[in-house]
This record gives sequence, structure tokens and C-alpha cells, in this order.
Amino acid sequence: MPRRSRGLLAFLAVGLLAGCGSSAAPSTPAATATAVPLSGSLTVLAAASLTEAFNDAEPTLQAANPGFAATFSFAGSQQLVTNVINGAPADVLATADQTTMEKLVTAGLVGTPVTFTRNRLEIAVAPANPRGIHTLADLARSDIAVVLAAPAVPAGNFAKQVLAKANVTVTPKSLELDVKTVLEKVESGDADAAIVYATDVAAAAGLVTGVVIPDAQNIVATYPIAVVKATLNAAAAAAFVTEAVSGLIQKALLKRGFLPP
Repeated sequence: MPRRSRGLLAFLAVGLLAGCGSSAAPSTPAATATAVPLSGSLTVLAAASLTEAFNDAEPTLQAANPGFAATFSFAGSQQLVTNVINGAPADVLATADQTTMEKLVTAGLVGTPVTFTRNRLEIAVAPANPRGIHTLADLARSDIAVVLAAPAVPAGNFAKQVLAKANVTVTPKSLELDVKTVLEKVESGDADAAIVYATDVAAAAGLVTGVVIPDAQNIVATYPIAVVKATLNAAAAAAFVTEAVSGLIQKALLKRGFLPP
């Protein structure tokens, strides 16, 4: 069975890669249809917010492609980019923004990225919203403990943008290295609120409640996926990308509440 991990590969040091996310949608090359089935093994590095959808799709991919196996490593996009730059074995990379992916395009380490899904931000609060948090402005209250992703993390950069749109200043209790860790702070009671992706709130149903951010203040995050040029299984890596854009992985993404590309 494939192994799953939310952390970085063990031999690499965790470090923030300087930079910021971007809400601008990249140009989206048409997905190239392929008759090559998924075969052999792949190491897929994916943004933490993709954890549930990619894990949901894996059994279906295996059933449709006997002998195929995937190792997923989920973390903040900036950490995954650092992994690839440092030479970590990887076949496919999926990030939560275009800016982090573009670092690898510039370095010549990945093929042409393709947009495969989108996402919106949402405020996560404790179940039933006991602190009465209803708007972004409420996050500035002195009695509210807010946790955000660090600015170099796509979710953290997007949170910074939505707060700026709402003209709200927040002093976070902490800044985390991936969006799942941000959400866990609310689930555990260490924070009253956090800004995460709408799909993260849905995945944590019963553990948190979502407060919708109006479209005028919100950000639509664009997720690109690309084949890592150092892959030893290029045909299967390309087939995995196709599945993410328009196949079984895309179906899993839509079921989890992601927006179509």
C-alpha cells in the first residue's frame, strides 16, 4: 500500500522559502490526453490542503491501474519547493499557488505547470461559533486569538490579502508552516479563529465551523501541477497530471468542494 506523509522528506531540513503567493490565475495549457496508464510507483509532493482529495482518489487510481502505487508527501507549498530545489526524489508537484511553482519553472526543475483546481478562503472557528465571529473585522478584536499561516505559505499570503481588502489588521497568536497546522490550532482550542481554505473547513466538519468570507474580500487560489523533470517515471507522472486535470483525481477534488480549473 502507498505511504502517506504530511511532512517533508526526513533527510531535508525544514525551512521557509522567501516569497509570497499570488491569486492571479496562470495561463493554463490544455491537458494533453494520454493513453499511457498509471504504472509503477510515483512520489507526489502536494500542498497540505490537497491531503483528503488526493488520498480519496488513490484507491480508485489503484483499482483502475493495477500495480500502480503512489507515495504522497503533503506540506506547505513553499516547503515542497525547497525539497525539489534540494534534490529530493519526486515525480509530480502540486502547489496551492503559482508563485511557489514558478520558482521551479525558472530553475528549470519542472515541466510546464497546468492549472488543475481552485479554492476559496474561509474563517474557521470553534463549533457553533461561541465567540460570535461573523466577519473579518471580528478577527481584530482584542479578545480573539487568531492563527494564520506564515506569509511565505500560500494560505498565509492569501490571508494577508483578504485582510488588506477588508482593511483589517490582525496580530496573530502564531504563524504556521502549512494550512493544516493552522486549522489544528482551532480544533484543539489553542486559537479562536483562523483563515484557511474552504475545503479545509469542510474536511474538518464537526471539529470547526466555517464563516464565509464575502466574494468582494475573498481570494480564489489557483493550484498548478507539474511533472518534475528529474522523474524516473515520466509517462506515469504525465498520466497522473492528466488525472488531476480531468480524470479520477479531478472528481475527488470536486467532491471535496474544490472549484474546477
